[in-house]
Amino acid sequence: MAATRRKPRNGSSPATPTPDDIKGFYRDMLLIRRFEEKAGQLYGMGLIGGFCHLYIGQEAVVVGLQCQAHPGDSIITSYRDHGHMLAAGMDPKGVMAELTGRRGGYSKGKGGSMHMFSKENGFYGGHGIVGAQVPLGTGLAFAHKYRGDGGVCFCYLGDGAVNQGQVYESFNMAALWKLPVIYVIENNKYGMGTSVERASATKDLATRGAAYGIPGISVNGMDVLAVKAESEEAVDRVRAGEGPLILEMKTYRYRGHSMSDPAKYRTKEEVSKMRAESDPIDHLRQTIVSDAILDEEALKEIDKEIKSVVSQAAEFAQNSPEPDAAELYTDVLVEA
Repeated sequence: MAATRRKPRNGSSPATPTPDDIKGFYRDMLLIRRFEEKAGQLYGMGLIGGFCHLYIGQEAVVVGLQCQAHPGDSIITSYRDHGHMLAAGMDPKGVMAELTGRRGGYSKGKGGSMHMFSKENGFYGGHGIVGAQVPLGTGLAFAHKYRGDGGVCFCYLGDGAVNQGQVYESFNMAALWKLPVIYVIENNKYGMGTSVERASATKDLATRGAAYGIPGISVNGMDVLAVKAESEEAVDRVRAGEGPLILEMKTYRYRGHSMSDPAKYRTKEEVSKMRAESDPIDHLRQTIVSDAILDEEALKEIDKEIKSVVSQAAEFAQNSPEPDAAELYTDVLVEA
C-alpha cells in the first residue's frame, strides 16, 4: 500500500477537502506513524543499523503538502526521510527493506535510511549532510524550468539547516532565475539537541528569504487540513512561474534527533503536552468522528489495515537477502 495519490485540481482557488480526501489524509499519516514505530522496533532489535531518524509527530507536514503534487514534480529532503518517501508513493516494502540493508530495498540495500531514491516517484533522496539537499533541490527546480515540464520541486529542510551558507546561495539563485521551488522548513523546534530559540537570531524562519524577495508563510504543521489550506495558494503561485517560496511548518518531533538520542535536552512533560494537545493524527481523527465522516469502528478497521501493511513490509524486509558483494561498485552513477 502506497500513499494516496490525488488528481490535480482545476482552477486557482483553494479547494475544500472532500470526505474522501480527509480519509486519505488520515490513512497516509497513519501509514507513516505505524511505519516509523515499526522501524523503531526493528532498530531496537538490531535489524536496522547506522542512523535512523524517525518522523513521528511531523506527519501532517508532508501529507498536507504532497497531496498537492502533480506527476512530474520532484521531492528532496534531509535524513529524516521515511515519511517523505511514503507520501511520495513509494512502496513500504522497498523502504523497509532498504532500512534493513536488504536487496529488495530501493537502493538494493546499499543506502540505508539516509540514501534512498525513486526516479519513478520523483523522490531524489534523503541526504545526510545538513543543508546539502537545498542546492540539489534548487538544481532540480532549474531542471524543471530548463525543460519546461511544468514541474515543481518540494525541497524540505529542518530548522537546524537554515543557518547554512549553501541555503542562502540557493535562495539567491532561485530568486534570480524565478525557479519553481518550494522550500519547506520543517521547524520541529530542535536542531539535533539545540533549541531553535538558542540557535537562531531570528525566530520567524518564514522570513529567511526576505533579502532575496522570496515570500514566506508560517503554517501550523501539526494540522494537516491547515497545511493543505494555507499552502495551496503558495503551491499554485510557484507552479504558475512566479518564483520560489518558503513555507515554515511549525511542527514537533516526539522522538529524539535519531534513535541514538535520549533527548535529555527537553522534559518528558513537554513532549507529553504536545502529544496530548497537538497530535496531528488524533486531531484529524476527532474531526472525522465529529463530522460523521467515519465512526470509531471504521477508524479501527483502517488502523488494522495499516498495521497489516506495515507488518508485511517488515516481513518482506527480514526475508529479503542481503546484497551480493559484487553490487559494491554498481549504481555509482544513475541517469536521472
